[in-house]
Amino acid sequence: MQAGPAQAVQGQRIGTPNKDRVVTLGVLNKRNNLTQDLEMKPGETRRIGNLVVKVATCEKTLPWERPQEEGAFVQVFVEDRSSSKEKLAWHKVFSGWLFKNSPGLNVVEHPVYDVWVKSCAMSFPGQDASPASAASASSAAKPSGSESTPAPSPAPSPAPVPAPSPSASASDSSAN
Repeated sequence: MQAGPAQAVQGQRIGTPNKDRVVTLGVLNKRNNLTQDLEMKPGETRRIGNLVVKVATCEKTLPWERPQEEGAFVQVFVEDRSSSKEKLAWHKVFSGWLFKNSPGLNVVEHPVYDVWVKSCAMSFPGQDASPASAASASSAAKPSGSESTPAPSPAPSPAPVPAPSPSASASDSSAN
């Protein structure tokens, strides 16, 4: 039995290889209100103080799919004590997918740290040639407020109805 086209496509990976993708995460330390951006590749682990963030992979929807979404599979570990009598130990506080446009779907619940996805840099074959990406790229290149095309003018209003003449209203009142 021969493999059909659907089976052949199913075995192929579409888009940038996982090792070449770059995820940007935002990290907030709620104690000192410091925010930091982390640019990481899948498989990479970063430590910031007593916080460790590990990225397994990141994905984004195809350019023509709606709604657009970007996400990353992230693990977050924090070094702390369960009680004042215990030694410092590493605890996994989150392991799962975080999504840029749906941050409430999965949340890193920790009293000190917040972690969220800002972007997943990857591309797809033919992405530059698609009209949707060309339109979004051209609109993204323009600074806001300096549109080159004028805003559409409002539709002309209908001609006003002439007001009745005073002589016509005077003749109506004299007829009664």
